[in-house]
Amino acid sequence: MQNESKKSWGRGVIDRYRTYLPVSEATPIVSLGEGSTPLVFAPRLSERIDCRVLIKCEGLNPTGSFKDRGMTVAVSKAVECGAQALICASTGNTSASAAAYAARAGIPCAVVLPAGKIASGKLVQAIAHGARIVSINGNFDDALQIVRELAKNGEFAIVNSINPNRIAGQKTAAFETIDELGDAPNIHILPLGNAGNLTAYAAGYSEYKKLGKSGGLPRMIGIQAEHAAPIFHRRVIEKPETIASAIRIGNPASWEAAQRAIDDSGGTVEIVTDREILEAQSWLAQTEGIFVEPASAAPIAGLFRFAREKRRDLIPKDATVVCTCTGHGLKDPEIVSAKFSETAPVAPNIEAVREAITRS
Repeated sequence: MQNESKKSWGRGVIDRYRTYLPVSEATPIVSLGEGSTPLVFAPRLSERIDCRVLIKCEGLNPTGSFKDRGMTVAVSKAVECGAQALICASTGNTSASAAAYAARAGIPCAVVLPAGKIASGKLVQAIAHGARIVSINGNFDDALQIVRELAKNGEFAIVNSINPNRIAGQKTAAFETIDELGDAPNIHILPLGNAGNLTAYAAGYSEYKKLGKSGGLPRMIGIQAEHAAPIFHRRVIEKPETIASAIRIGNPASWEAAQRAIDDSGGTVEIVTDREILEAQSWLAQTEGIFVEPASAAPIAGLFRFAREKRRDLIPKDATVVCTCTGHGLKDPEIVSAKFSETAPVAPNIEAVREAITRS
């Protein structure tokens, strides 16, 4: 193993989609086997919405979120360019992914986080992978501004989605969707935070369409949380607040690109409440068996709202709809675990256990 070339590290999206990505034979591929996530048909959700609905389960990437798709490309290119350290701002998932891929590459990683705003499942990952973590008394937008400044002199390679290599890697999710369905879906719904992922999907769909691999572009719909919805309100939100920490962003870095993609596809940006997000998260877990973090439940909450409001202008009957669930539910376990209060133990016999099970 010690003599194995660095060019052969792992197998992931770069190996599968190399010709569509900004890499060459000289690029040392830093991979954890990301991508190839399942596109799961959701029968009960489809019945409820009266459409064919599929879930792109990005929480099954190596670090539990979609960030790994872009991180493998960003880190591989950073290593190729001789970067000595990585840096990112994060609401959680980027920090976990950057730390893991930095560890894989054998270089240091610094993470700037808003203090007290990071879910434990994400922070634990960054700590475990050895990242240098700095918390600030500010929000994500403040953290990103600091990271931009620190990266200017070349001391760090920035691996946020403002790095175009991140977007390039994330577009592979659109390739996979078309490869599996045989064509682009009619509608694609995503959580909308920093807006890089929606931008990446749109780029992937457009690229495959130009190559004749699909017949058209899906309508791109972004879902924001009610009190963290700068794109919906068309203004910067100074103090964004939502239970869905992954989309708690007030000034998205990819705002303009995402808005163009939405407009070009005839799509829209809609909002949902925190209560709707948590209800959708619970419903998806208990009804379809798919456990996602709160931000990932935003597209499902959006579908429920469209159905209640009879928005057939957005979701026509019998349309094929793909919802991207960006992160696994174990990324943000506190919300769900808070609902559970351990009951007093019962006697160790069948009768007592049966009574406890059937007790209302």
